[in-house]
Amino acid sequence: MRLLEKLHETDRVVARRTGSRVPSGVGRVLSGVEEAAESAKLWCGAAAAMAAFGGWRGRKAAAAGVAALTMAQLVSNGLCKQVADRPRPPKEWFPHDEVEDRPDSSSFPSGHTAAAVAFTAAVAPTWPAAGIACAVPAAMVSVERVQSGAHYPSDVATGAAIGLLSAWLTRRAPGLLLRRLL
Repeated sequence: MRLLEKLHETDRVVARRTGSRVPSGVGRVLSGVEEAAESAKLWCGAAAAMAAFGGWRGRKAAAAGVAALTMAQLVSNGLCKQVADRPRPPKEWFPHDEVEDRPDSSSFPSGHTAAAVAFTAAVAPTWPAAGIACAVPAAMVSVERVQSGAHYPSDVATGAAIGLLSAWLTRRAPGLLLRRLL
């Protein structure tokens, strides 16, 4: 029980600090990037550009990214949010009006972060430069989810873990299945 109390207190402190210390101009940029990432638009656009202009490496990276993103979305939004049903952070923690524009769904975990991290982590092994380029907006989405009051920091951390696991499974599952079948 003490661990959960400590986690909640850490969530509260980090969320309040993030919500109050990000300058409004930076907050607007973060919100713009998050809006572009809404419904995976940013990641699908990146995958299309990789596939169109990146040759075989771009197509392979795009396919891995989209597969990992899909898995992360299914796990985070299709499974975890349905089971957890965690309320969003209290509005009082955030001294800005962005907190009024939050979803009504469960806070746990961050599906935006899961998708961003899954896509980025799946792309990076095949095309490291594209992975680095995707890491910047992925990090911005993760920070924005806490700064805006949409998620607790632990929601974002769990979303990132789901994203990493989804990327790993996407890259390893075909080989594991082949070994199992042969």
